[in-house]
Amino acid sequence: MILETQRLLLREMTLSDLDALLLVLGDAESMRYYPKPFDREMVEKWIDRHRRNYVQHGLGLWAMVLKTTGEVIGDCGLIWQEVEGHQELEIGYHVRRDQQMQGYATEAASACQDYAFNVLGCDHRVISVIRPENIPSRRVAEKNGLKVVQETRWRDIPHYIYAVQRSESKLFTTSNLRSIEV
Repeated sequence: MILETQRLLLREMTLSDLDALLLVLGDAESMRYYPKPFDREMVEKWIDRHRRNYVQHGLGLWAMVLKTTGEVIGDCGLIWQEVEGHQELEIGYHVRRDQQMQGYATEAASACQDYAFNVLGCDHRVISVIRPENIPSRRVAEKNGLKVVQETRWRDIPHYIYAVQRSESKLFTTSNLRSIEV
């Protein structure tokens, strides 16, 4: 386990999460802001990519698990992204459609923001790269204090870069977040 919030656990993904993540990443409606929904092979590569990130960078997107049921309902975490020639630490998240609109992405992303600043020691900013029409994802970023700082073409598609500086971050309280050493 990497992080624990009031309702969620974030832990490293494993191949045993493939079916649960396929329900998220393979859903056409949930993935409408991506070029296409993922098939089973793409989800397997997604998990593999993040498992490599854990080893190489000590972070990645983590499986989002409901504490009450142990069910994987999505992913959330920190990943290095290249944006306009610079490496930026991004908070990314995906939540299964039937679990959306319950604050899970906001809760997990807030914990990841706190983790970036207070555990990893990020001393600059964290970002989220979001398509302008992705209103639900934009709301998550805004609830966590991120603001649009630029518009860019990322992977040949228009995106907003949302960011929050460490000094501007409304940090999660330690009573709501528990970081676990792995």
